[in-house]
Amino acid sequence: MTIPEILKEFRTIAVVGLSTNPGRPSYRVSRYMQDQGYRIVPVRPGADEILGEKVYPTLKDIPFPVQIVDVFRRSETVLPIAEEAVAIGAKVLWLQEKIINHDAQRICKDAGMEVIMDRCILQEHRKAGLSG
Repeated sequence: MTIPEILKEFRTIAVVGLSTNPGRPSYRVSRYMQDQGYRIVPVRPGADEILGEKVYPTLKDIPFPVQIVDVFRRSETVLPIAEEAVAIGAKVLWLQEKIINHDAQRICKDAGMEVIMDRCILQEHRKAGLSG
């Protein structure tokens, strides 16, 4: 699938590492995607609510299907997140700018998932002409 196809088809995004701080990129990007009609599911231990949404400590704690797992964590922390993404049946692992993990990519690809690395979902959404 192309990035525009992914962004058109999949509308539920679990955001791992979503900050409670409105000044952080994870918050700004997630708010933008939420404003574009995507369901944002914050994944962050120790928080209760972000962007008006219930926060889950891990991907496995989310009680409904998630299509995109969008990661705002350091590259070296991504492997267990990728394994959880596979375990919950996510369709896409999306690693934000400067986040690259080839082991995580292999695990997800082997499970039939799409993998996007080192790309900002907000910028790709705008590039695809999908903002409204």
